[in-house]
Amino acid sequence: MRKNKGSEYRQSYNAQAAVAIDSHLIVENHLSQQPNDKQEIAPALERLNAVESRLGKPEGVLADAGYFSADNVQRCEAGEITPYLCDRRERHHLPLEERFQSPPPCPVDADAVTAMAHRLRTHEGKQLYAKRKSTVETVFGIIKEVLGFRQFSLRGLTAAAGEWCLVCLAFNLKRLQVFLAAYTW
Repeated sequence: MRKNKGSEYRQSYNAQAAVAIDSHLIVENHLSQQPNDKQEIAPALERLNAVESRLGKPEGVLADAGYFSADNVQRCEAGEITPYLCDRRERHHLPLEERFQSPPPCPVDADAVTAMAHRLRTHEGKQLYAKRKSTVETVFGIIKEVLGFRQFSLRGLTAAAGEWCLVCLAFNLKRLQVFLAAYTW
């Protein structure tokens, strides 16, 4: 529960989903009451490690600036996962020369955060990071608009977490149905 601007308390949840780039399936989900996303990388990596033998090991993590912290970059590196955590808010509609400009070489003695920032500014890093918009953002858009899920019906963190699991399962079933319908057996 969080206190509102007034004197009221409201139940607020932070719904998280990790989405596979190729299949757009939700491979990890959890719910917390953290006010921002910085604390959500650790639980996601823990849960992904728990199912690594069945799903495989993630190669990288694409996340927006809300997830960025030096600790999260180091946590990913320690798990041998390449982090692509945006380290600053990007301006929209950059001039053409800035869009295609190559960054200067990464220093040899760069720490993990500097190396990640350099990786994000390379042509390959920009292309990979751009996929975030068409994967996880699309998933949340479909959950809200197509499935009509905009708020939790149940109260309490445990009950709401179960509801979020059902929503993610419903999304995956819908995604699998569309995928299988494309193939005629």
